[in-house]
Amino acid sequence: MRIGIVAQSPGENRVAATPDTVARIRRLGYDVLVQRSAGAASSFPDDAYADAGATLVDAAAAWAADVVLMVTAPTPDQIALLTPGATLIGLLSPALEPDLLSRLAARGVTALAMDAVPRISRAQSMDVLSSMANISGYRAVIEAAHEFGRFFTGQVTAAGKVPPAKVLVAGAGVAGLAAIGAASSLGAIVRATDPRPEVADQVRSIGGEYLPVDVQVEQSTDGYAKATSAAYDRRAAEIYSEQARDVDIIITTAQIPGRTAPRLITEADVAAMRPGSVIVDMAAAQGGNVAGSVAGERTVTANGVKILGYTDLAGRLPAQASQLYGTNLVNLLTLLTPEQDGELSIDFDDVVQRAVTVVRDGDVTWPPPPIQVSAAPAAAKPAEASTAPAVKPKMSSGKRAGLIALGMAALFALCAISPPPLPQHFLVLALAVVVGFYVIGRVTHALHTPLMSVTNAISGIIIVGAMVQLISPSLIVQILAALAVLVASINVFGGFAVTERMLSMFVKAPADTSRAAKGATR
Repeated sequence: MRIGIVAQSPGENRVAATPDTVARIRRLGYDVLVQRSAGAASSFPDDAYADAGATLVDAAAAWAADVVLMVTAPTPDQIALLTPGATLIGLLSPALEPDLLSRLAARGVTALAMDAVPRISRAQSMDVLSSMANISGYRAVIEAAHEFGRFFTGQVTAAGKVPPAKVLVAGAGVAGLAAIGAASSLGAIVRATDPRPEVADQVRSIGGEYLPVDVQVEQSTDGYAKATSAAYDRRAAEIYSEQARDVDIIITTAQIPGRTAPRLITEADVAAMRPGSVIVDMAAAQGGNVAGSVAGERTVTANGVKILGYTDLAGRLPAQASQLYGTNLVNLLTLLTPEQDGELSIDFDDVVQRAVTVVRDGDVTWPPPPIQVSAAPAAAKPAEASTAPAVKPKMSSGKRAGLIALGMAALFALCAISPPPLPQHFLVLALAVVVGFYVIGRVTHALHTPLMSVTNAISGIIIVGAMVQLISPSLIVQILAALAVLVASINVFGGFAVTERMLSMFVKAPADTSRAAKGATR
């Protein structure tokens, strides 16, 4: 079968396949046709596609392929170029564009929506929404930094101290976490909200502060955020109002599949922000999380707050976005081509294939049957006294002390009947055990690994004994001693090397402000 890679409409910089993914598609047995200049906006020249084994064709030939890969939804004129019976794969927004599905069905084609991939573990490699959200979250911070016009990180210079920027991220999904990580890496103070309390650890792990909304919310069962309750919305609105008066930048990411985006930041919140503050509304295309945001435009309020409603954040990093999107498509094609013979086959018994197929042979198949995937921890089962295993009682302190005393008595008895050198060895062993227990017990758990490394190095004292045996008249003893020296040397140097590497993880390099101060005094 022939797969056509078509050029996108003006304003879309991404392309459905890169030279790298074209080579992978060809290994599945397909012939690849690439419309000329399809990858120009993403910095992928036609020569690179040709070198990857693709055939460069005009628009009509690319649209006439058996399988057509694209990014955004086709226009009516482009649908007319499709061959009846062909397969179209792209971002089709089936929940929001029912008329598009009807037009595709009337054309007699099969359509697969990449934005309908279910959020289950097996489909993660095909999850375009996550791939694009990751890029969009990062780009949102870059756009905000460009508009903000000041440092994100704090600075200490001879001219004075510059405080770090304060950033609020509403929503800690894929896009939100990407924004938190990017803003934190730039040195900003980052705070985040989300109706799912289980994301708190993820927020903290990348340098953010989680702001909890202490209201019970419905748990997600499909990996997406659920519509929140009225009580949650009231408390969250209070938090947003408090933060709007304090932060410099707000990035909103709250979206609910198939529904209008919830309103999070009101006109009063925007009015309370300081002049020069920036808001990036990543849900502007779905109605917006922010009052006053306009899809695709930059707006400046009367009090000087800049609201960015850009809907092409992922497309502003076209090369990276195209590579990730193309990889998602390759993973889907791999699933649809089990024999790797260049023949695409759709199996409706597979939940992933069924979910992404929105039109099949002229029939609209959207929406698919629901897929219940619990993203919340399973509820604990009630305890059953009849089947629960008996809990072994803990040893009492008196019994433990008695066993210790019995062991010590046995040790002293053994020393009493042993030849003279043995009691001294037992005494050293006992003292070493006691000292080691108290020394290690006082060390924090984070330093146990480097401590063990130092211990390994110290144990290399056996090198001394091995070197003494090197002058033994027995050849066998000399060989064993040489091996002992070699192995013990590895233990010594390896132990200190591991220790140095581990300890370096706990050393925070001091900020080098001397250079900036010297530059300022010049």
